[in-house]
Amino acid sequence: METYKCEKCQMAVNASCATCIEPLVNGTLQLDDGISVQISQCPKCEGKIKSPQCCGMDMSCSV
Repeated sequence: METYKCEKCQMAVNASCATCIEPLVNGTLQLDDGISVQISQCPKCEGKIKSPQCCGMDMSCSV
């Protein structure tokens, strides 16, 4: 399972899709205004969520 970890406080989370029971993978979503947003997505159903945050910043993904 993918683990997201806070670079500042070292808190970590595991994330998986509850529908597919698949580990989420790190990705990026390009918005219409050109801004790039870090996301977590299911490799099976391609559902997407905003990646977890901690201490005011995106948590890094250890792939």
